Amino acid sequence: MQTKKLIISPARPEETPVIYDFIHQMAIYEKCEEDFVTDEETLYNSLFVQYAAECLLLREEGCESVIGFAVFFHNFSTFVGRRGLYVEELFIIPEKRGKGYGTATLRHLARIAVERNCGRMEWICIDWNLPALSVYRAIGAIPMDEWTIQRMNEQTLKQFAQGEEPSYTPTNSLAANLVFSIVVFMLPHCSPSPNS
Repeated sequence: MQTKKLIISPARPEETPVIYDFIHQMAIYEKCEEDFVTDEETLYNSLFVQYAAECLLLREEGCESVIGFAVFFHNFSTFVGRRGLYVEELFIIPEKRGKGYGTATLRHLARIAVERNCGRMEWICIDWNLPALSVYRAIGAIPMDEWTIQRMNEQTLKQFAQGEEPSYTPTNSLAANLVFSIVVFMLPHCSPSPNS
């Protein structure tokens, strides 16, 4: 159970180093540190100059130290005809998990989505993160098992845009014959893990 009130506030530009550190922790936790290529300047420009996404920082009431963060942005559903809210990251430090803070943060994000007239809220989760998956089932989120994420990294994206052959070609015959759609702006790097 949640033992202290969770304070959720928008991140400020001067808190970019804190956000950067949490993203690094997230990459380590999700075992995808090789994908962690950003730096503080890039992050600052993306969040506070280009406003490509929004970031929330989590604190316990009466404490200055940040215990977690969430990053989200808006995507769009052609079927619904309205924008949605996409949770790119949700991370809480290990010693503060199991207190309901993940669920509280998701509820906060859901309220933002409703206030902004979003048609849905979505995120992805690594399949081995069973604690997070159990939370998602408990709050009513459903897995989209019939869908797979298709991604081009920056190098492949540039090669494809210039008409070059990709440096990586799938060897699996099924993968090689997949018909894929590219929605670059809505593909996250790693999955959120509220671990509430």
